[in-house]
Amino acid sequence: MRDDFAKDRLPPRATWPEFRRDLPELNYPARLNCATELLDARIAAGDGDRPCFIGPDETWSYAETLDRVNRIAAVLRARGVQPGNRVLLRAPNNPMMMASWLAVQKLGAIAVATMPLLRAAELRVILNRAQISLAICDRRFDGELADAALDAPSLRTILRFGVTAPGCLDAEMAQAVPLAEAEDTAADDIALIAFTSGTTGRPKGCLHSHRDVLAIADTFSAHVLKPRPDDIFCGSAPIAFTFGLGASLIFPLRVGAATVLAEAASPESLVQSIARHRATLCFTAPTAYRAMLSSAAPHQLASLRRCVSAGEPLSLETRNRFKAATGLDLIDGIGATELLHIFISAADDEIRPGATGKPVPGFRAAILDEAGNELPDGVIGRLAVQGPTGCRYLDDPRQTEYVRNGWNITGDAYLRDADGYYWFQARNDDMIVSAGYNISGPEVEEVLLKHRPYANAP
Repeated sequence: MRDDFAKDRLPPRATWPEFRRDLPELNYPARLNCATELLDARIAAGDGDRPCFIGPDETWSYAETLDRVNRIAAVLRARGVQPGNRVLLRAPNNPMMMASWLAVQKLGAIAVATMPLLRAAELRVILNRAQISLAICDRRFDGELADAALDAPSLRTILRFGVTAPGCLDAEMAQAVPLAEAEDTAADDIALIAFTSGTTGRPKGCLHSHRDVLAIADTFSAHVLKPRPDDIFCGSAPIAFTFGLGASLIFPLRVGAATVLAEAASPESLVQSIARHRATLCFTAPTAYRAMLSSAAPHQLASLRRCVSAGEPLSLETRNRFKAATGLDLIDGIGATELLHIFISAADDEIRPGATGKPVPGFRAAILDEAGNELPDGVIGRLAVQGPTGCRYLDDPRQTEYVRNGWNITGDAYLRDADGYYWFQARNDDMIVSAGYNISGPEVEEVLLKHRPYANAP
């Protein structure tokens, strides 16, 4: 029996953004399962013995990952999980967290990944908004979840892992017969609900499909990042952040690469992971790159060949310091939970220092005024985006604030230059107006970073 909870709570179709399929590779078949495409396809391609997830204490090959994913899926099915049910996931980035996410997809259920630092009150909102019936939780983080469950009547089962006691996930996996075949899902079936941070009020649940999961790999990753099967990914963001979901799971699996999973991804531990595992691709925020420069010896970062920066504006000062220390140009990018991942970026010879970049292949962008009219180059306005992914909130009237006339309105003030590059100015509500001039936060930060007392600050 299919659970249509999420489908029934999609926003009215008239309020959806325009979805574009401008690249041939985005024309997916009507029926597909993203876990099968990301994992089973690698086995079929002969990658079973290649490393997949590199954890603190063990490395799983693609074949070992598939076996564990299918065992978790079998346990969930035995526990009554049906297609369309929402399954909450609570753990830091580790192999079991990744396998659980993939297992939920295999069953056609909906993954709701959460930050391990969330407290009971925050978890309770998610449990009740998404009507979660089953949760998978690292045993080290079950206290707040158990407290949240007291006021979340839909949650009937918490499956803990990291312990072999009867009734826990590890013990049930050991006895399970691996799932033989994934659920026959539609490309447009909902695969995940990603909740925004809630810093501006009640968190919004962003609905994304199996098609969307593949689309971010076949746009930004394929055309800008250009990973190789021999790459080793690393990053700081948990997969509850869609930046981390792409970086640590979707992008590497799409090409058969490996991922180093760091549970506590401080800048110092990230440097250690890069040095220990010879990581080649790194994803983190500008603040972390600055801190890494303060704690790393040059040889510790020597294996890197590409570094992606997102999550906050990348200052020219940070870009220049990182290149001077490593020889690498940071790949800047802007993304959003509503669009799942990065949609404006640039790499290699396309980088123009100070600019975020150009629309990623498969996306288009525009600068609009308050009335929704497109502005000419050089004029600051509201960034608007269309592509293969877009905003669809879970039963939320704020849908009409984010999507207008088919555009995703990101809330960022940008300008576009005559060469088609997009330059971040500020969040729309953070512009400073002084004597009739628009002054952006990044301009102020740039001046402060150049000021002598801050010049060597991390």
